[in-house]
Amino acid sequence: MRDILEKIRKFRDEREWMKFHDPKNLAVSITIEAAELLEHFQWKDEKAVDQHVRQNREEIADELADVAIYLAELADNLGIDLIQAMDRKLEKNARKYPVEKAKGVTTKYDKL
Repeated sequence: MRDILEKIRKFRDEREWMKFHDPKNLAVSITIEAAELLEHFQWKDEKAVDQHVRQNREEIADELADVAIYLAELADNLGIDLIQAMDRKLEKNARKYPVEKAKGVTTKYDKL
């Protein structure tokens, strides 16, 4: 993670873009890029999705990368260790969704 954060910072700083990369703008950019990712799956059934992914793998990977880059930069700019935050959230989710209650169902934790 450290290596990719250094690359992100270098790319941003060489272009003097930090002034544009405040938390609000990065959060907006995450949402926009996530919407572009979603367009790849809109209106497709499972079979069409499988075919589309096979045929457009690089474009989908690019959209995933855009979301991940903005997300990593936002966390970095806010001083949040993203890996640590993800690990902590998974622990919280494990408590909210114990296997014996949540296995194979999509029920929200407060309804289990």
